[in-house]
Amino acid sequence: MAASSQPRQPRQPRQPSASASAQRLDHVGRIQAEWERERPDVDVSPQAVIGRLHRLGALLTEQLCVAYRRFGLSEGEFDVLAALRRAGEPFERAPGELAAHTMVTTGAMTKRIDRLERGGLVTRRRAAGDGRGRVVALTAAGRELIDRAFTEHMHNERRLLDALTPDEATAVETLLTGWLARVEQPGGSGRGEEGA
Repeated sequence: MAASSQPRQPRQPRQPSASASAQRLDHVGRIQAEWERERPDVDVSPQAVIGRLHRLGALLTEQLCVAYRRFGLSEGEFDVLAALRRAGEPFERAPGELAAHTMVTTGAMTKRIDRLERGGLVTRRRAAGDGRGRVVALTAAGRELIDRAFTEHMHNERRLLDALTPDEATAVETLLTGWLARVEQPGGSGRGEEGA
């Protein structure tokens, strides 16, 4: 059979189906696509950043709490012990100061301190010169526990951050630092620990 003198037309690439495209989207991308379909009148582009940060924050918190639980601590209890340890000798702060450093209400702080006191990790005493004031301090057992827990916590954070290259980590840090400075209220201390 003689070869055709007509040049062969290049094959057009197949367009991916809508379902195949949806499968390549991540969780947030799928949510965006659904909103774009249902509410084309609303700009949903902020979800690309905010939604992913929110999801990443939840996933990171979940991974951080795994390390806290190895030491019998909740995230909030870790925060209290860390705030006391960072205070330096004699490792004590007033309950109101602890609440400010961990961004919780004084009522929630009281419950955390109660649990830690029952566990022998902190003590409470009257503040010198103020009969109504109280001071919360680490016990020797509390200091030993938070030192071990903090070391494990930093190893865990390193493991999580190693998903990025050093250059990526530096770029993310720069972006987040600048963004956070613009969003945080002036004079606010922000979230005390971020798990630190």
